[in-house]
Amino acid sequence: MPDLVKTLAAGLNDLSLLQSPAQQQALLDYIRLLGKWNRVYNLTAVREPEQMLTQHVLDCLAALPFVKKHCPQQELVLLDVGAGGGLPSVVFAIACPDWKVTAVDTVAKKAAFIRTTAHALSLANLQAVHSRVESMSGEFDLVTCRAYASLRDFCESSHHLLKPGGMWMAMKAKLTNEEAADLPPGVLIEKIHPLQVPGLQADRCLVWMRDLRSPG
Repeated sequence: MPDLVKTLAAGLNDLSLLQSPAQQQALLDYIRLLGKWNRVYNLTAVREPEQMLTQHVLDCLAALPFVKKHCPQQELVLLDVGAGGGLPSVVFAIACPDWKVTAVDTVAKKAAFIRTTAHALSLANLQAVHSRVESMSGEFDLVTCRAYASLRDFCESSHHLLKPGGMWMAMKAKLTNEEAADLPPGVLIEKIHPLQVPGLQADRCLVWMRDLRSPG
């Protein structure tokens, strides 16, 4: 655990992110919970805590400066589609306690893990829903996903949940020209941000999209 503490602190410094000691401990506790539940529920193919920290937690934290720039409202209402083991929903809920974060997954055990994590880490701003995203209701400032599906499927399944003027953000390794050209009618890619994840030599990017059919 001491090595994880140092790696997390160094990663936060590289990303210029301020997190209190309690938040840093919560991020490390999340890794512990993810590892414990992963042995039974197979939440992620990543098994080692050090790799979970770099490939999952720091990967999600690297997106935060861009999210805050695009969505400056303090009380952001966010939906994480296909949340799996809580990435990025749990990480975002820890790092940004003023945000209201909802995680949705079609797999009951994954939603149950996120609920358990929210309770264990006292994350009152995080809830998990076991449902198909197409069946959900509500309005969200930001709808996000990480390694979930094609951009077309992501946008088509969640367009009814986007607030007027809201945005989609997809966390991806690479965006191909074919996938970018296959967006639903009326959906525009507004920006693509390459990500530099501390300690990770791999392609990562954020794809920001807006629904031109919505006002705002």
